Amino acid sequence: MAKILFTAFMADARGKLAGTVFSKNRGGSYVRTKVTPTNPKTNAQNLVRSILTALSQAWRSLTAAQRTAWNAAVGSFPRTNVFGASKTLSGHQLYVGLNAQLEAASAATISAPPVPVGAPGVSVLSGAAAAGAGTFTATFDPDPIPAGSAMIIDATEQVSPGKSNLSNLYRQIQVAAAAAVSPADIAAAYIAKFGTLVAGQKIGLRARIVNTTTGEVSGSVTAELIVAA
Repeated sequence: MAKILFTAFMADARGKLAGTVFSKNRGGSYVRTKVTPTNPKTNAQNLVRSILTALSQAWRSLTAAQRTAWNAAVGSFPRTNVFGASKTLSGHQLYVGLNAQLEAASAATISAPPVPVGAPGVSVLSGAAAAGAGTFTATFDPDPIPAGSAMIIDATEQVSPGKSNLSNLYRQIQVAAAAAVSPADIAAAYIAKFGTLVAGQKIGLRARIVNTTTGEVSGSVTAELIVAA
C-alpha cells in the first residue's frame, strides 16, 4: 500500500499503488512501474519467513493477560514511518519485532514486554578484504561489544564498483557477541555465504547492535569496500 504525504497537492509518497511504485533515493523522489519478479525462495528468505511464522504462532500461544500486557506496552516503544511521523505498533507487531531481533542475535526470546532501555549504537564501521589471502575483517566501535548486547553484521554479495544502490542486497553473515573485540574476522562467514573473494569487486557492510535482554536495536551503520588483490 502506498503512503502519501499531502500538502496543497502532494509532498511525498512511498510504497506501491496499483501498478506504480513511489520511492526516494539520493537524487530525490521518483516513480516507476511496479515489476513483480519471480519469487526465488532463497534459503535466507525462507529462514526469515519461518522465524516470523514461528513468532506469530508463539503470539497466539500467549495467555490473554500476556497479550494485554504487550498491547499496553506499545506506547513505550514509539516508531516513525517513512515520512518521520510517529506511529503506534500493535501488541502483536511489537512482540514479533523485538523477538525477531533477539532471534537474529541468537538470544533468548521474551514472552513479557520489557522496560525500554535502548541499545548502544555503532559509531565506527569499516572493512578490509583481500582476495589472494582470503582475508576479510570488520573494524567497529564500540570495542569491545558492551555487556548485554550483540552486534549483527550484514554484508552484500560482491558487485561491480560502479553499482551504487546496495540496500536490497544485505544479508546477515555473523553475530559478534558481548565482549567481542575489533576487528572481527568475518572471512569464513562471508565466503560460506557468498563465495570466494574477487579482487576489484565492491562489498557493502552493515552493522547494528541488539540489546539481548529487550530486543531493542540501534540504528544501522553502513560501509563499503573494494576487495584488494
